[in-house]
Amino acid sequence: MTTWGIHNDTDIDLIGGGFVSIGWDLLTDLREYDGREALKIALREAYPGRKPGSYPVQAGVLYSFSLDMAAGDVIIAPNKSDRTVNIGVVSGDYYFERSASFHRHRRPVRWLKTGVSRAVFSLSALNEIGSAITLFRVRRNAEEFRAYLDSRSEAEFESTTASEQQAPEVAAERADEAVNADRIDQYTRDFITKRLLTGISEREFEELTGDIMRTLGYEARVTQFSGDGGVDVIAHRDPFGLEPPIVKIQCKHSAKSIGGPVVAQLVGRIGATETGLFVSLGTYTSDAIAQERNNPRLRLLTGDEFIDLILRHYDDLPRRWREVIPLRRVFVVDEDPAIG
Repeated sequence: MTTWGIHNDTDIDLIGGGFVSIGWDLLTDLREYDGREALKIALREAYPGRKPGSYPVQAGVLYSFSLDMAAGDVIIAPNKSDRTVNIGVVSGDYYFERSASFHRHRRPVRWLKTGVSRAVFSLSALNEIGSAITLFRVRRNAEEFRAYLDSRSEAEFESTTASEQQAPEVAAERADEAVNADRIDQYTRDFITKRLLTGISEREFEELTGDIMRTLGYEARVTQFSGDGGVDVIAHRDPFGLEPPIVKIQCKHSAKSIGGPVVAQLVGRIGATETGLFVSLGTYTSDAIAQERNNPRLRLLTGDEFIDLILRHYDDLPRRWREVIPLRRVFVVDEDPAIG
């Protein structure tokens, strides 16, 4: 049984459709080509002007997707849009979906774990599934993903590594593989999420949120830790907190998806002239998002957006947070090596 990783940054509903797909839509049914060499020739004809060395790699991806992959293999599909991971099992042979407008090369998949927070996995595992190639074998961290797939809950799952404190070693291990700005950015975001989840307490997360609001030009005060009625930070523009807008903030020191009932608690604390901000290191369920959509005075901040604020205002944060999240600015390669 092989464990595969696949990148599919399209608007196709893979989970609802029960499949994975890849591009190269100028090629017809891949079963019509006689091996890798025929695929390379077809790629050169269909996509002229690409780097000569890329055609063998692309042909290898297409060959693996159509022939090497087998029913029962594990498939890992990171979702770039919401920074989650979907895991399933290949349930059938390759097929060519002629009626589809794009991504017509497909494999049926039985999805078993969907919308999984990236924070569940080790940095080494996350780095491996950040491969620049569309389809690739997961080798070093396959057992970690399989262990999660076999677990009944996140609480039962135990990561096979403890690499969140081993960034230099992981970087050295991956030094022989192609990297670019996107992969480094993804690695940095995963590193920050791990540090915030494991390196600070729930109370400190509230204090960090208050400091983030101050970098944005607000006065901010953190409420008492218990008995705060679901409001952890109160932010305002004037020095005394008497003039609108007054922002009531609830913080959730978790990378799990936040549901509607939890968000509703904050909504119930918002006065007529106040706004509500929910801050989390994870994402939100559809019913929570619906509340935000229907309430112009409510804003749900995802973990990725919170990290955006940290990166944007890093130099303005108090030293205590810069010690928790040690970063430095560097120039990185901006070329995209992704295939397909």
